[in-house]
Amino acid sequence: MDVRWFKGKRVTVFGIGLLGGGVGTIRFLVEHGARVIATDIKGKKQLSHSLEQLSGLKNVEYVLGQHRMEDFTKVDMVIKTPQALWTNKHIKLALKNNIPVEVDSSLFFKLCKNPIIGITGTKGKTTTSHLIAHILDKAGKNPIKVGIGQMPVLDRLKVLKKNSVVVFELSSWRLSGLTNAKMSPHIGVFTNFFPDHMNYYHTMDEYLRDKKNIFIYQKPNDWFICNRDDKVVSQLCSEAKGNLITIANEHVSEGRSVFCEDNEIFINDGIDIECVMFTKDSPLRGVHNINNVMSAIGATIAYGVTNEQAIKAVKSFRGVAHRLEFVAEKKGVKYINDTAATNPQSACAAIKSFAEPIILIAGGVDKNLSYEEFAKTIINNVKGVVFIKGTATDKIIRLIKKEIGNKEKKSFEIVDSMDKAVEIASLGAQPGDVVLMSPGAASFGIFANEFDRGNQFKKVVEEL
Repeated sequence: MDVRWFKGKRVTVFGIGLLGGGVGTIRFLVEHGARVIATDIKGKKQLSHSLEQLSGLKNVEYVLGQHRMEDFTKVDMVIKTPQALWTNKHIKLALKNNIPVEVDSSLFFKLCKNPIIGITGTKGKTTTSHLIAHILDKAGKNPIKVGIGQMPVLDRLKVLKKNSVVVFELSSWRLSGLTNAKMSPHIGVFTNFFPDHMNYYHTMDEYLRDKKNIFIYQKPNDWFICNRDDKVVSQLCSEAKGNLITIANEHVSEGRSVFCEDNEIFINDGIDIECVMFTKDSPLRGVHNINNVMSAIGATIAYGVTNEQAIKAVKSFRGVAHRLEFVAEKKGVKYINDTAATNPQSACAAIKSFAEPIILIAGGVDKNLSYEEFAKTIINNVKGVVFIKGTATDKIIRLIKKEIGNKEKKSFEIVDSMDKAVEIASLGAQPGDVVLMSPGAASFGIFANEFDRGNQFKKVVEEL
């Protein structure tokens, strides 16, 4: 596909959004001569920040607070927001009328001529993506970050040079757009797989089907970086179409791998095994982050970075905002922002990353997930907890009460603002403690999104 295709075409952007993805898509289309219909069910007030960024753009018609049928039947293309369901009635209407429906990711793959390293996983993909880009940058490989966190997608095409390599974080929603295109990244990284987004998918099989696009259309010269410690991901290794590098927390003697044994990380190039670093030298806390480090090493070695370059770069990495992010130390208490832990497994991993006593800020909105393990982890590993109001909070408290039985008459602090959550957590903390905001739930309702939740936490802590 060529960008010249868009000149003079009528294109509907289905979802302007609040995080900037729709803004980048609209700008890209206008720049290449398209006439854009930007439609969103949200109104002008809710979208004010995004609309401000689009002010002054010509050839854009805004349809807000509604979706018109003609915008899905009398256009040349529809580009849907990644989170919109393919079963949405407007998307189905477009497809029924033979209108092509794309996602920003599928268009990027069709238009990009550079090699793409794609990273997916239920958790860990953002940290791994940033680390891969950091290693490549230190090795002089000119990486271009795409779709990582809140980064845009389509308007990144204009910054690509001949020697650029794309580092693309791919959610299941963005990967779903690659099905019709039958495309996968040249190097695909799959960090882990466990229940999430069950308010979006009907089954785990549906969720996995989208995730598999990270490697399923690869060619023989491509690479798949596969986490062998994850039960589901490990079963996909045999389906790899190209070269395979496995990641494991045990010795791997056969095939290419990056593995951890006795607190040391080894690289197996298929012939020789070399010890390259101690886990204590990793700048990232927690066992789950050692897996992210090994995945990043595997991906960059597949691209041609030397072992020495990769390890030196890993040791200089300084982490990612909103992921076990150190915010401040006040009166001997450390405050950690882990708002990106939007599911219980991630929050459990965060809790187990600390030896210090923890005052936890948790809870929020349920995504139809199981919280049994999270409840047990809170009981066994947390000194105190403050809950943010929401349906997940209700579920967690019921499970905690069920687990501890009637022997303890325990009350729980439930708040509806970050100010109050931090205030109560701080009052209960003593020097040497950690106040960890790792919700294990979605942020809808009280916060605009998980990043707003994390930013509010940081702001309140700084003002203590």
